[in-house]
Amino acid sequence: MIQVSNLDKSYGQQVIFDKAGFTVNPGERVGLVGRNGHGKTTLFRMILGQEQPDSGIISIPDDYRRGHLSQHIRFTEATVLKEACLSLPAGEGGKDETYKAETILMGLGFSTDDFSLAPMDLSGGYQVRLNLAKVLVSDPDILLLDEPTNYLDIVSLRWLAQFLRSWQKELIIITHDRSFMDSVTTHTMAIHRFKIRKVAGPTEKVYQQLLLEEEIYEKTRMNNDKKRKETEQFINRFRAKATKARAVQSRIKALQKKERLEKLSEIKNLEFRFNPAPFTGRQLMEVKNLSFGFDHDGPRLINGLSFYVGKTDRIAIIGKNGKGKTTLLNLIAGELSPLHGTVRCHRHMKPAYFGQTNIVRLNLHKTVEEEIMDADPEHHRGAARNICGAMMFPGDHALKKISVLSGGEKSRVLLGKLLVSPANMLLLDEPTNHLDMESTESLLEAIDDFGGAVIIVTHSEMILHALATRLIVFDDGKVTLFEGTYQDFLDRVGWKNENEAAQSNARVAGTANRAPNKKLLRRIRAELINEKSRTLGALQKRIDKVEEEIISLEEKTGQDNRDILEASLKGDGETIKRISKAIHDSKTKIESLFSELELLHVGLESKTKAFEEKFKAIDNSV
Repeated sequence: MIQVSNLDKSYGQQVIFDKAGFTVNPGERVGLVGRNGHGKTTLFRMILGQEQPDSGIISIPDDYRRGHLSQHIRFTEATVLKEACLSLPAGEGGKDETYKAETILMGLGFSTDDFSLAPMDLSGGYQVRLNLAKVLVSDPDILLLDEPTNYLDIVSLRWLAQFLRSWQKELIIITHDRSFMDSVTTHTMAIHRFKIRKVAGPTEKVYQQLLLEEEIYEKTRMNNDKKRKETEQFINRFRAKATKARAVQSRIKALQKKERLEKLSEIKNLEFRFNPAPFTGRQLMEVKNLSFGFDHDGPRLINGLSFYVGKTDRIAIIGKNGKGKTTLLNLIAGELSPLHGTVRCHRHMKPAYFGQTNIVRLNLHKTVEEEIMDADPEHHRGAARNICGAMMFPGDHALKKISVLSGGEKSRVLLGKLLVSPANMLLLDEPTNHLDMESTESLLEAIDDFGGAVIIVTHSEMILHALATRLIVFDDGKVTLFEGTYQDFLDRVGWKNENEAAQSNARVAGTANRAPNKKLLRRIRAELINEKSRTLGALQKRIDKVEEEIISLEEKTGQDNRDILEASLKGDGETIKRISKAIHDSKTKIESLFSELELLHVGLESKTKAFEEKFKAIDNSV
């Protein structure tokens, strides 16, 4: 459980939080939303103790274990499996517990062959996955996950979503993938205008609440301004009349007392449209019998793939990482040459390519404006400035050097470069990776409105469900064309590993129905007993501590009341003032502790019932 109150944080003149507060109660899974730069990662760092607030209280129980996904890579063990097992909770590091680490590693895309690899031999993306596995294996009281989806492919994302939905403890997650967040969370917490607002339910609910509050605020402000003008007119009109002097003075005092509501500052959103070039033909591109491998005599990433691209097609390239999705996009874009087969483009085809590696091609010494103009030298400076504004680089912000931009800002520069020239086919390789939730949704709207064809590599099921009408699928060691939506694919074909897992579970269930493995059930029961002892013991320990604090504060308040009575008899004003403040502070703290105590008892009762159900299920299996 975490309680935050009166939180203030600034960096120089930039205010991040102003008297912000929230509570994360036992068992809540919270999605944290807010624009890039509004303080999501800063809040995580303060919860972890890596950064201190300027003022305010972050209350976390002493024995409360926090697990977070670190981007810092530091490994000490010789193999991937040994590194993952390092994070098993104390007392669970025995040989029989290794399966927990194995299950999580495989869920995150590691094969059994990968278990024996040295961690530092992994790619950067898989090193981050190993860090994520270590966090999940550690079974902390709260998971703090900052953009865990960035380094996962679609299959691993589906596994992680299922894992988090079954998470019984607390969770706070930051992700630009709105559908992923909504699928795993019970509450949403928004950072908005330096405050934090938390509601039960999905992201849509908190956004609707904020929108409603701002509408009410604006109507109230306009009504107040109208009344203020009427009052000022009355004062100016009758100020000189003696018969109205009392009424005028009364209005002046009322006007001075009434707080003036300031107009809310505008929060900029990414707003743009791609510029479709005209195309009157039926097909922009035809791919026939395409084959490719980086080693001419080695295995093929793509073998015998054929498809066409119609003038308004929405084609998604999906599959695990490292299987050839970006390679296929590079072949289509003409940046690679196939070993066999052809890629024939219509003579009027005008592509625009957003590639994963294109960010590193930006010139760090140039400004945003110069990069936009470089994409098409014929564009004049005024047109480039307009595009800079659409990409949220208004005015002098367009003169920022690329070297000082964040990853998300560089992605917006790349999008701006795509807008400079007309195109009738967009090639997009994971375009949302560095965008926040609002910018991702603006991009989705712009793609949806685009009049040409779109070929996109993405792991976001939100985008797949919203856009894709045809799929190129990398799965089960081959690449195939699927005619239909992503939901059609899930219903009719599905991912190989998920199908195998379902078949395996069915076989295990069938075996269990015939003859339960009593040794396995005993081990599961013993593990459950240990988990129950740890979980309920930690809650009971906190309950005992809170009750002791309440008793201590009540005893102190009793003594303070006796002392203030004695000070009153002596007429000691300073002592009365000091003790009165102490009594007020104690009562406020007692009320807060009673609120926490109530939540702790609810959590204890809920978790006790959950463990009883689990024991009942095991006993019924025998």
